[in-house]
Amino acid sequence: MSHNTFGHLFRVTTWGESHGPALGCVIDGCPPGIPLSEADVQPWLDRRRPGQGKFVTQRQEPDTVRILSGVFQDERTAGQVTTGTPISMIIDNVDQRSRDYSEIAQAFRPGHADYAYFAKYGVRDYRGGGRQSARETAARVAAGAVARKIIEGVAIRGAVVQIGPHAVDPARIDFGVIGDNPFWAPDPDIVPVWEEHLEKVRKSGSSTGAVVAVEATGVPAGWGAPIYGKLDAELAAALMSINAAKGVEIGAGFASAALSGEENADEMRMGNDGPIFLSNQAGGVLGGISTGQAVTARVAFKPTSSILSPRRSINEAGEEIELRTKGRHDPCVGIRAVPVVEAMAACVLADAFLRHRAQTGGDAFRPGPPTG
Repeated sequence: MSHNTFGHLFRVTTWGESHGPALGCVIDGCPPGIPLSEADVQPWLDRRRPGQGKFVTQRQEPDTVRILSGVFQDERTAGQVTTGTPISMIIDNVDQRSRDYSEIAQAFRPGHADYAYFAKYGVRDYRGGGRQSARETAARVAAGAVARKIIEGVAIRGAVVQIGPHAVDPARIDFGVIGDNPFWAPDPDIVPVWEEHLEKVRKSGSSTGAVVAVEATGVPAGWGAPIYGKLDAELAAALMSINAAKGVEIGAGFASAALSGEENADEMRMGNDGPIFLSNQAGGVLGGISTGQAVTARVAFKPTSSILSPRRSINEAGEEIELRTKGRHDPCVGIRAVPVVEAMAACVLADAFLRHRAQTGGDAFRPGPPTG
């Protein structure tokens, strides 16, 4: 599989660089007859768009999407639908400032992929990180919008649950309030704490990390495959592929190591429509196959590597230098990662649905059983 492509039946290839003329994606494997227009994609891109607050990068990108192929105006339905052929989407870059990076053209920024790219390819696009930039995630969000249309019975919601050392109490998480604040916080009481922390970080020219949680409800039992096609393994791989992601856990994750067998076992009782689970330590996946419970995951994002504090490094000539990274950067990249995490989860689940349908012959989307 190409390192620019992910998925099996629902395959997404992204292209473009941070400071190139445009970026975008090509989606192959989307079923035909699904209503799809730019209006279905743009709202998700608007959620990820930079420049929407003082705690995110001030780069001003409208992120306006255009669909170039794979849709057709169907006179029978009086709407635009997918044709089953590759869907190509493009997003123009309009606010590049390549001059901000001229001083690091020959230098390797600590914490960035500059050196790794150079060691592998012998050449690198230093303008905003080129292909390694989080700007690439706009294409993933566009693909995620299409994936959501395939699995409309599934609701996918993400939230920031920790910034720096300040975490939301799990008992207070309410995904219904994340749109009421600029941090995607599921608890309004944490907002002033995060504001104070981020203001100190921003004024000092430093950065901080974050944890993003995501849950997908309405996933029926049976998606995913045993051993090497596990749903949780593919979800973890997709989430780890996001820029700055350094850790992924499914369900209770690392906390399960401290649980007893009794605490970790998700007990079941019989309900009117199938089993009712009394807990969800497994994160909705057992043996690599969905159980009908909410599929849950958490992603840890490292602090933004671009900071104003001088850091020791080297350049392409092997000289030891001190480096300050100028430009417009997020003091906490995790804040804008929520729509990206949701999009990657949507793509994985859409692919899982299509593979499940192909393997079992199921022709209908059925929601999962009640989870208690």
